[in-house]
Amino acid sequence: MSIGETLAREREQAGLTLTQVSLQTRIRESVIRAMEHDDFSTCGGNFYARGHIRSVSRVIGIDPEPLVREYDDAHGGAPMPLSAAAAFEPERAVAFRERRSPNWSAAMALALALVVVYGIFQVVTTAGGGERRTARQVAGTPAPARTTPSKAPPKANDPVAAAPRKKVVLQVKARRTTWVNIRGDKGEQLFSGMIRAGDSRKWTEKKKISILIGNGGGLRVAVNGEDIGTPGQGGGVTRMTFTPDDPKTA
Repeated sequence: MSIGETLAREREQAGLTLTQVSLQTRIRESVIRAMEHDDFSTCGGNFYARGHIRSVSRVIGIDPEPLVREYDDAHGGAPMPLSAAAAFEPERAVAFRERRSPNWSAAMALALALVVVYGIFQVVTTAGGGERRTARQVAGTPAPARTTPSKAPPKANDPVAAAPRKKVVLQVKARRTTWVNIRGDKGEQLFSGMIRAGDSRKWTEKKKISILIGNGGGLRVAVNGEDIGTPGQGGGVTRMTFTPDDPKTA
């Protein structure tokens, strides 16, 4: 089986579409489609082709190295490693400027000028500083301490303070490797990627959680502590949204 056939087969078994793989890898959908037909000319060269193979393989859940070796065997072998001496050797000689000796005469003159200026400043401030007093020092009253008002504790019979805040808790366990995207209250992305078979994940939000499953039959879902089973028995993409009141009962 060729590289492209392997990528296409494993992507389909993971329940992912070309669009979903493109979003995860940031590789154009047309490039991925060409790779699945063993056309790597749109990758932009051998270096990028190897990177694309690795990126797609990780998203669909397979080891990329055998495919990369197969690609190298079919395209002239792996690139030769660059030696450290060649990597750091300059293309042309670097010209160094002759180091000049410090000008000690100028440095001494500058230091002497600073000492003179500092002495003049001290004389002026000492002469006029004895008569400077602030208005508060003349009055002899200390400044009042600033206090921060404390918040009153909530009353015991306050229904707003006593009522616990509801949250929505989503737990999933993968029956087989499946791509999942989780979004929170304001549409922010909480998770996006593959969940391996047997792995479990959990998320908590205040108002709602939305889940998009690449293969609905591969995931078991529990909402707010109640198991709701496998949402997509027949497989395929499944989208759901849950709130703190779910699952609703009759």
